[in-house]
Amino acid sequence: MAEILDETDLQILKTLQKNAKLTTKELAEAVHLTPTPVFERQKRLEKKGYIKKYVAILNPDKLNQSLLVFCKVKLKQINHEIADAFVRRIQFIPEVTECYNTSGAYDYLLKVRARDMKQYQEFVLNKLGEIESLASIESTFVMSEVKQNYGINI
Repeated sequence: MAEILDETDLQILKTLQKNAKLTTKELAEAVHLTPTPVFERQKRLEKKGYIKKYVAILNPDKLNQSLLVFCKVKLKQINHEIADAFVRRIQFIPEVTECYNTSGAYDYLLKVRARDMKQYQEFVLNKLGEIESLASIESTFVMSEVKQNYGINI
C-alpha cells in the first residue's frame, strides 16, 4: 500500500517539478517552512523513491538533435527471452531516449532523437535493423512539439 503524503510533501514535490535547481532555503520559502524540515522531507522523499533523480532538460535544437521520431516496433514473436533481449539492446542505443512496452498492433514505442533524416535512416538500418527479433517498424515524424510537461499531475 502506498504511503499517504501530506500537503507539505506534495507541495515540495510540485515545487521541485517546476524547478529542481532550488536551494533548500528557496524551497523552504516556497512551502512556508524552515530549511531543516524541508531538507529532511526532501531526503525522505528521495529515499522512498518519490523523487527518482534530478536532471537538466536540454534544448535539442541547440545540440543539433532537432529530428524527433516516434518509432513503433513489432517483434516477430514475443516471449520473455525475446522481450528481455530487445530491452537490453535498446538500453545501449543512444538515439533512443525513451522506450515503452505497449499493447495493440505494436510491441514497443521508441522516442528517437536524430540530427536529420539521414542520421535517422542510418539508425534504422544499422541499429534497429540489426535486431534479429524485429518484424516491422513504423515511424511517425514530429512536425512540431505542441506541449512538453515533464512533471506529473499531483
